[in-house]
Amino acid sequence: MLTLIKKMLGPISAPADAEDRSERVQVAACALLLEMAHTDEEFHAVEKTLIRDLLQHRFALSEAATSELIELGQGAREESLDLYHFAREINANFSIEEKLELIESLWRIVYADGLLDTYEEYLMRQLTKLLRISHRQMIEAKLKVLAEKR
Repeated sequence: MLTLIKKMLGPISAPADAEDRSERVQVAACALLLEMAHTDEEFHAVEKTLIRDLLQHRFALSEAATSELIELGQGAREESLDLYHFAREINANFSIEEKLELIESLWRIVYADGLLDTYEEYLMRQLTKLLRISHRQMIEAKLKVLAEKR
């Protein structure tokens, strides 16, 4: 009888778990994008717009949902002591292709103001390691983004 009850309740709780996991991944990706945008200690309007567009496109969100995600991501970023738990969430839920898309998005934020700051480059190297992306893949993503700017 207990097994039957568990089976009946199983599917009901699964979507909530999937929804919770999806939200954690979105917040983690948003926090990483925001961290990169704030690394040079100037959060430019172009970076804000770019982050909004990237999140909206990547996760197919409405304007309101995107604004809420950015608020959640900013809060998580401010409360966090490090970036490891964000990277862990990404590693657990993103394919290599999705992680490379995230790296490209991070490079787009880096070059949104037209400059590569020393701190941005350092953070990119750290995130590359945390996301288990090779140096070659990071450079390829960088070159791809730079080619788009031409």
